[in-house]
Amino acid sequence: MVAVPSTAPLNVTLRVWRQAGPNQPGKFVEYTAKGCSPNMSFLEMLDVVNDELTLKGEEPIAFAHDCREGICGTCSCTINGKPHGPGKAIATCQTYMRSFKDGETIVVEPFRAAAFPIVKDLITDRTAFEKIQQAGGFITARAGSAPDANCLPIPKGDADRAMDAAQCIGCGACVAACKNASAMLFVAAKVSHLGLLPQGQAERDRRVLAMVTTMDEQGFGSCTNQYECSAACPKTISHDFIARLNRDYLAASLRSAFKPEAASSEGGGA
Repeated sequence: MVAVPSTAPLNVTLRVWRQAGPNQPGKFVEYTAKGCSPNMSFLEMLDVVNDELTLKGEEPIAFAHDCREGICGTCSCTINGKPHGPGKAIATCQTYMRSFKDGETIVVEPFRAAAFPIVKDLITDRTAFEKIQQAGGFITARAGSAPDANCLPIPKGDADRAMDAAQCIGCGACVAACKNASAMLFVAAKVSHLGLLPQGQAERDRRVLAMVTTMDEQGFGSCTNQYECSAACPKTISHDFIARLNRDYLAASLRSAFKPEAASSEGGGA
């Protein structure tokens, strides 16, 4: 017998982190959300709560969102201690109120990481991810007409793995889930999806060295291989990519260490 989901409205208590600004003290504030449809998304529920707060003349809860389709990664919240909430392979905007029980208390807070400073309430500044991407998450290619899709044959296995890595939406759930606030899964995905393709080979060493260096400069922690990152990832990106990143970084470091010495020897011989 298949269980039919309840359609009865839900009444829940929200304990929401409120913080007026980056350098302001923060605290949890309780709100009541009454008559929530089980088919209402978590963000739609917050919209309703904010409408009520606005009508009362109170400051609405600040939270980030954009596509509301699990694509952009903007809607990053920690719900009951889990990045993006109780579901698996979904973002906050894809979490529905049917995931909670009537009368439940739901704790909502921003992603916690030193590299993700709080802007206001549930909004964090993830500029650190953008700086890592700018450091090497690209290829240098001639601008102009698109090349023939078949001019660079790519083995299917490599293409599949590259697409798996390219699914990363940069939401930061991996950082929020990690006890060390490590960004290794994010960096591994960005390095791997280009490093697996022929177009990314020319800058492969420079890319991994630059992105890992920038990651460290931005204050992210070290990886201790507990894999909370991949468990929290809304795109289920495998922690296997971290092993690939470590191999690429080691190889690039060795090649980089020997290049200056080789250049010096050649100069001396001349």
